[in-house]
Amino acid sequence: LPSRASPSRRSASAPPGKVALVNVDWQKEFLEAGGFGAALGNDVTLLHEAVGPAALVLEAARRAGIFVVHTQEAHKPDLSDLAPAKQRATPQIGTPGGRRGKRVLVRDPEDFVDALKPLDGELVVYKPGKDAFYRTNLHAELHARGISHLIFTGVTTEVCVQTTARCAADRGYLNLVVTDATASYFPHFKDATLAMLASQNAIVARLADSTALAAALDNVAKANNAAAAA
Repeated sequence: LPSRASPSRRSASAPPGKVALVNVDWQKEFLEAGGFGAALGNDVTLLHEAVGPAALVLEAARRAGIFVVHTQEAHKPDLSDLAPAKQRATPQIGTPGGRRGKRVLVRDPEDFVDALKPLDGELVVYKPGKDAFYRTNLHAELHARGISHLIFTGVTTEVCVQTTARCAADRGYLNLVVTDATASYFPHFKDATLAMLASQNAIVARLADSTALAAALDNVAKANNAAAAA
């Protein structure tokens, strides 16, 4: 897979069985008018351009048999996993003022955008914070499957994608962020974040675009099909 890093790390490879795709917070609350993101004063349309590339990668990962994870920043209905500091900063959480009258950032299987909805058998991780490993079963699920490499898409680049990628690196995972399959309400934040992640010999993550990644995953799918037919 071609990747953007230092000259010594222009490509990356891993056994497909050790790779997982992590789709971070593709939630209607963050991307749709009337949702939590819009209520904070953000232009949610700035996130829309990343949906198509993320869907391209997701479909290619499914064809290749790559393990797929979907995260959702959302809390238990009783809000027992809502930290007091977060509640003070965002008192809207748990109130019925969210998208279509739903409770704001409370677990909702229907909150994923249509193009990136989980399929049966794909792991859904409800996370109470920005880090998808914090107070979740994500690391245990990945470890049980022998996963060592993670591919990230999602929103927003500088918050939940970056936080999860950094925490993944600290847990020993090798990361790749799909540059056009992530987005921010503040495009210059996205650019700065990607530069930081890939700096110093890809200290946190390599970078690649969705077209290159989908092509690489389709090669895996072809190899799998050829092996099954042999």
